[in-house]
Amino acid sequence: IKLSKYCMIHLLNPNLFIFLKLIKKMYICNLKKQNIMSRICEITGKRVMFGNNVSHSINKTRRRFDINLIKKRFYIPEEDKWITLKIKASVLKTINKKGISAVIKEAKAQGII
Repeated sequence: IKLSKYCMIHLLNPNLFIFLKLIKKMYICNLKKQNIMSRICEITGKRVMFGNNVSHSINKTRRRFDINLIKKRFYIPEEDKWITLKIKASVLKTINKKGISAVIKEAKAQGII
């Protein structure tokens, strides 16, 4: 019978086996967290804001102010490749005005990218 690495580790040290399973689970969770869609502009770094809904009787309940995000592909002629960015609608207007290369250069100079 051929045993896998994990089974052999389990035979040698059960605590190490549990530790490795936990590490593997944490790694998978971190990968999943990276893949979920966070509402952050990749050029400006702008995020959602939180505030209150205020009723007529001044009852306050928490709410989210989402930003207007757009997922858009851009062609960069200097690098001869396409990139996909999640950007705000206002940044899209800026890219139309200045050009994608200038906007990315500014973002890199500010340390956002």
